[in-house]
Formats: sequence, structure tokens, C-alpha cells
Amino acid sequence: MSSTETPETRTGEKPPRSRGRLRSRRPAVLVVLLVAAVAAAIAVIALRGGADPGTKAAKGAPAAGPVSGGTLRYAVAGTQVSLDPAVAATAVTGLIDRNIFDSLVFQTGPDTFAPWLAEQWTVSADGKTYTFTLREGVKFHDGTPLTADAVKASLDHVVDPKTKSAYAASLIAPYKEARAVSDLVVEVTLSRPFTPFLQALSVPYLGVQSPAALAKPVEQYEPVGTGPFSFVSWEKDKRVTLRKYAGYASPRAGAANQGAAYLDGLVFEFVSEDATRYGALTSGQVQAIAGVPPVDARTLKSLPGFGLTATETPGLNYNLYLNQTRGPLRDVRVRRALSASVNVGELVQNIYFGYYKAVRNPLSAATAGYDASAERSLASYDPAQAARLLDEAGWKLGPDGYRVKDGKVLSLTWPYWAEGNKEQRDVLAEGIQAQAKLTGIKIERPAVDTGAFVSKYLIGGEYDLVDVSFARPTPDVLRFAFASGNTYEKAGGNVALVNSPEIDRWVEEAAETSDPATAARDYAAVQREVLDKAYVLPLYTPVALTGLSGKVKGVTFDTQTYPEFHDAWLKA
Repeated sequence: MSSTETPETRTGEKPPRSRGRLRSRRPAVLVVLLVAAVAAAIAVIALRGGADPGTKAAKGAPAAGPVSGGTLRYAVAGTQVSLDPAVAATAVTGLIDRNIFDSLVFQTGPDTFAPWLAEQWTVSADGKTYTFTLREGVKFHDGTPLTADAVKASLDHVVDPKTKSAYAASLIAPYKEARAVSDLVVEVTLSRPFTPFLQALSVPYLGVQSPAALAKPVEQYEPVGTGPFSFVSWEKDKRVTLRKYAGYASPRAGAANQGAAYLDGLVFEFVSEDATRYGALTSGQVQAIAGVPPVDARTLKSLPGFGLTATETPGLNYNLYLNQTRGPLRDVRVRRALSASVNVGELVQNIYFGYYKAVRNPLSAATAGYDASAERSLASYDPAQAARLLDEAGWKLGPDGYRVKDGKVLSLTWPYWAEGNKEQRDVLAEGIQAQAKLTGIKIERPAVDTGAFVSKYLIGGEYDLVDVSFARPTPDVLRFAFASGNTYEKAGGNVALVNSPEIDRWVEEAAETSDPATAARDYAAVQREVLDKAYVLPLYTPVALTGLSGKVKGVTFDTQTYPEFHDAWLKA
């Protein structure tokens, strides 16, 4: 979602406290996560002077230590549909809630984890029971102590059908129950072994919430965690304001800052227009922005007093998913013809100036389990081959240049959700439309609002094509996207509506096995299958282009490349 308002400079202003409905009964979107990368495969490119301007001191000058105070304003494309991490699936939710909620563990590499709210943990021999020992003395922002009961309440809330989770519930699908062994020991039981469980627990969507906050009616919900910042207000479609939690006592193991945040406040401004967001940074209205327009990236990196970081995203690339249950796309030949009609490499290069990489795999190369050899299963750009496939499928050229069969035009519906548009994806879609037309495929782009996008299209299934990316540094994201049970209504991402027993078997076996070789084989098989059957047309790997004022220091990124502000500070 997005905002068309320009953020203004506000000195000393305290936004009004919001008491609105902060938790949506039906989350708006299944969308994109713009920031991410597994630590071992992270591709942070220093585009100005070889380092993030927020972390490097001037040459020859002594490094200045962090100073406390000030409010950092961070402009993002999109807006908030819910602040309950268990409910919403949007990137903005994860970005904001990462500062409010801590997790039981945090991810340090593709398959490695370290203590956070849990000091230690054990896993039973059968892989079904996880026992966590919690840190002592941690309190939520409302003064409630962190206990085993709080962890149980948080996990139960995620899987409760009343929560209507759009994502979090799918991450812990085998969750059976949690039991408080003692005040600081919680035992979590799964219905089957599930190796992605620790990774799931590390993401903000499964952050531990105050049980007192969860007990309130939906309309009174406010996010209450143990994180370095606490919630102040949400001005819908404008901004979310957080303030430093002075009592913060649960930094991650090994964190540079073991105390409270240096910043007094953190404000997330919702600014949908790329040019407006970029202008807000360069004019000093905000100190940082997400989604620097690629056309402006080179200018920003050479602009005195500013810097740029580029972070490649793990998980699902920005892909076009083909609904194989409906109309012409039931025929694999038509799906393959569409793939062969589009010169993805040319479009991506022309639109993104080399900052985004065209891809041939639904999985980002920054993700564990990525299989480069699977790319051979994807139809290459070949308009002549596309024409032959359409001829074979009985779609003949009509007088207006579009293919016709049984008196019907080969027309595909690809809804355009303007509120979720970013990274010039509308421009890329126009290029795909134009190239598909050359082989006789008509693509219609009805503009829809959030309500229609969810109810009519994602739930109602009245679409042929849907575009989305999803960041998660584990190949288990393939289960999220292609397992038959993981439809949008069931908190999953299977928008191609794939129903394949083979894929189901592969992703479940990969999630349950303790043998890395078996998991790698299964994940590779999924990548090959979805490309061979043309369930998906990969487009590009999202890159988090983050613009920073030179005054901003100490911003870091987690394994999903969410920017972290616990160590951030502002130089005078």
C-alpha cells in the first residue's frame, strides 16, 4: 500500500496517539519484502567510498563514538494494513515490527542461529519437541514480564483462526501446542519434524508479544513487545511513530550495543512516489529512505553528504505467477508460449540500469538451496517458438493480431494493484504486455483497490497472472509458494494455485529431513518442476537500495535485510 503525501519537516511535533483499529480482520496483501539476504550470501555493495556512510569515519580522523538523542525519519514505499505481526504479511509490517518485537532466536547464517530471548534450547531426538530457556529479567513495554506463558500466548495467537494470519501461521504449520514447564522454560510440540522451525521463529512475524496486549479486543490492539522501540501512534496512510524503550534489556547475543537505543525516536513515513521519497531525502525532510529509484542511484552515491547501500534479497524473486487452473493457462503450451514471448533480460536492463538482475529461477541466488542448473528448465526468449506453441494449442492469429480459438480471444487478466506498486513494476508490466502482444497474447491490466485485489482476485481467483516477491532466507519459501495447501486463504503464497503431489512430497520431505543432501535434492526438484511446467515466470531479484544521509550512523541489516536501528545514531 502506499501514500501520496509528502513528508514534511516537523520539529518537536508529537503525533496524536492513535486508538484506531490497528489489526485488520483480513490483511490486505500477499506482498513483497524489499530487503534481505542470508548473512553468508549477503551482497551489500558499498556504492560510495567503499562503505556505508553511516559506519565509516572520515579518513585520517578518529572514529567518533555513538551519541544519544534525536529522531530518525525513514521514508518507505507502502503503508500499513495492521501492526500485529501475526496478522499482516507486508514488508512494511516486518520493517516496523522488527523494532518493536524481539524473537526467541536470531539467524546468523543459512542454517545457524544464536540466542535472543531464548538463552538456550534443545531439540528432541524425533525433531518434534523444542524446549527453550528464556532470559531472566526481560519485560514488555507495558511492564509485563517475559515468561513461558507469554511465548505460548504469542504462538497460540498466530495459529488461532480468529487472527486470520496472512503469513505467520504458514511458517509454523506443524505447530501443535506450547506448554510452560516453568516461568522461564517453554516446551513447544510440533505434529511432525520441521527443520525450518528455528528460522521461522527468528522473523518479526513471530516476534514475542505481550499477553496483556493480546488479551485486549481487536479494536484496542496496540503492538507491545520487548524490543528497543515502543509504539506511540499510527496515523493511517501517513506514518508510524516509535520511541526509545529506556528499559530495553534484551539485545541479541553479541550485539555491539548492549543497552537502550541511542535514538530517542523513530518515525516511518509512508511515501509511495519514488521521486517524492527521493526528494524528501535530498532536501533533508527525512534522514533515510527505502527504495531509492534506480534512475537516481548513481546520482545519490556521488552526492556529497549522502550514501547508498544495495542489498540483494534472498527468498522468492519478483516473479509473475501463472494461474494454471483457469482459461487458456490450463494448457502448459500456452504458459510456455507466454514465457518465450518475453525478453526479461532486455526489459530489466532497460528499466533498472543494471541495479537489478534479471533471473531465470523463482528462488534468489542469495538463498540457501538455490539450484542454478534448474534454469535450463525455463523456456528461453524465442518468439518463433512461442508462435509454434500457440499454433499447436489451437490458438490462431486473428485479424487484429491477437490469437483466437473457438471464437474467443487469447486474453489474460493481470490485476494492477496501484497501492502496492513499487520499483517501477508498472513500467515492467507495460513492457511484458507489449512483448506478449507481438505473439498474439492479450494481457489486460484492470486497476483495482486493495479491497478488490484481495476479495475478487486473491480470494476469488478471478485472475490469470499475479506478480509478487517474498523475502525469506530459506528454501522453505518454496513450500510457501507452491505447496497445494498453501493458498492465500490458508496464509500461503501459492497464487499459481499449483496442485502437484510431487511438489507437495518434495517440500514436505525437505522440511522434515535432517539430511542436508536430501533437502537440497528436493528443493532443486521443485525449482526444476515449476519452471518446466511454466507455473512461474521469474523476472528479477529485488535489491534493497537504501539511501542515507551522512548524519545517519550505525544502521545495520538483518538476514532478511530489514534495517535495524538499535545501534543507529545521528551525528550532529
